[in-house]
Amino acid sequence: MIPLHDDNTTSKTPVITYGLIGLNIAIFLYQVSLSPSELEAFFRTYAVIPNQLTQSFQGGEIQQPIAPWFTLFTSQFLHGGILHIVGNMLYLRVFGNNIEDVMGKIWFLLFYLLCGALAALAQWFFSMESEVPLLGASGAIAGIMGAYILRFPGAQILTLLPLIIIWTTIRLPAFVFLGIWFAQQAIYSIATLEGTTTIGTEGGGVAYWAHAGGFIVGVVIGPLFGLFREQ
Repeated sequence: MIPLHDDNTTSKTPVITYGLIGLNIAIFLYQVSLSPSELEAFFRTYAVIPNQLTQSFQGGEIQQPIAPWFTLFTSQFLHGGILHIVGNMLYLRVFGNNIEDVMGKIWFLLFYLLCGALAALAQWFFSMESEVPLLGASGAIAGIMGAYILRFPGAQILTLLPLIIIWTTIRLPAFVFLGIWFAQQAIYSIATLEGTTTIGTEGGGVAYWAHAGGFIVGVVIGPLFGLFREQ
């Protein structure tokens, strides 16, 4: 399922949402300009490397230009490919504007960054010794989706849906769309514990624990950031 639009209208221009989208795209274009070796070094510097984060938490010294804990934030602006960034930015555009509208610009930005950092920590918790870089805005956006399901459960989401060999559009309530999405992330996350997949572990791929964790964080802390403030 791919969200295309929601039926909520915002009272203000979502400056932070658009700014985040623009910044992510700009950094991705910079990544594209790098050689493979330069890109690898870029990821090793600014993405979360679980093993290095573990060592830093244990008091070890890491020879990197920035502190490992700071990568919990810088990693949110890196993406592994065109589909990765297009998917993330689409979800951010659909769900971010209304959450920014109710929280306000500053609180929304702080909420976004905190959700992303805590989501990365959720993935780190299950792969503490991994050397595979963790990167992407998915955890932060999952936090927005968690807040959205609380604030706008009945909002209609125009959804692109594959039906065997054709694609069609359908309107789904937010609690259905996001509920299905979260259930998928939770199932895949548990599967990684059972060793039935390499997703989000040493084999690389999607960090499903960051997705599920970010969503839960958004649900839990969203009200603390003015999620139910009167517009």
